[in-house]
Amino acid sequence: MKQSWKKGLAFFVFAGVIFLAGLFLDNYFYQQQLTFIGIFTLLAVGLNMLMGYAGQISLGHAAFYGIGAYTTGALTVHLGWSPWASLPCALAASGIIAYIVGKPTLKLSGYYLGMGTLGFGMIMHVLFREWGSITGGPNGLVGIPSLSLWGIDLSTGRNYLWVVWGCVLITFFICDRLVNSRVGRALRAIHFSEQAASAVGVDTAKAKLQVFVFSAMVAALAGFLYAHLVMFISPGSFGFLVSVKLVAMVVIGGMASIWGALLGSTLLTMLPEWLHAFSDYEMVIYGGILMGVMIFLPQGLTRGVLDIYEKFRIERKQPAKD
Repeated sequence: MKQSWKKGLAFFVFAGVIFLAGLFLDNYFYQQQLTFIGIFTLLAVGLNMLMGYAGQISLGHAAFYGIGAYTTGALTVHLGWSPWASLPCALAASGIIAYIVGKPTLKLSGYYLGMGTLGFGMIMHVLFREWGSITGGPNGLVGIPSLSLWGIDLSTGRNYLWVVWGCVLITFFICDRLVNSRVGRALRAIHFSEQAASAVGVDTAKAKLQVFVFSAMVAALAGFLYAHLVMFISPGSFGFLVSVKLVAMVVIGGMASIWGALLGSTLLTMLPEWLHAFSDYEMVIYGGILMGVMIFLPQGLTRGVLDIYEKFRIERKQPAKD
């Protein structure tokens, strides 16, 4: 009960901070940066449910991000649909494709699963690039409308920031409920040992497929928000390097940690701005950070920092030796 109260307090404090940031942050650049952090947080928390809790590797997660973006883009640009009407279609398209792909692919494990999802990501990237009549081809899809609701323009920095982070907060709440439910316990059992989980009655194939579809739909939501933020999408935004970046966000922030996804996405979204002079070595820097975290803080920054603090607190309480 006490732990639940603490979680609720942390959630409301975090929501308050985001609201105040949108209210008082007048610089458009920083509003955009915070909005992009929200979008990548959605991607990271969805992938963390798959990798961190269920232990299933995905190296093609950017494909579902692209499916969400291109579905809403095609429906609004080519057919003149309202963006809000295209949202369920974007989620459904990503979920259905995830189900079709996940059904055979999730029978694999370890490196083989990683290669299978990598192949799917590469196929979708080629499709985004070559299906020019729908996706705009290599030149991208232009003319995607901005969001509005009840006559309120949501395209301004402050309004869109609140929309994106509202989606993040809702996703956090859903993920927290899932993690602390029977489903979450089943996912952690699968991560620890799929054979042991199956032996105690967990339908491992069903559980893995469910979390794979859920993760894909969260990525599609992020793609929807991204498309209507920039109002232009191209295949380069959904390639292999984006998938690698998402995996790095999950690992660096902390596997099996919802708040770790926030930390990882914040760090790796801001890193290019902090190291602008070294942009040609971006992937080298990402790799170095990832190696450093895996060696010195294998459970990620969130768990690692908490462990260091707990160790320091215990040492301070212990009486000094004569």
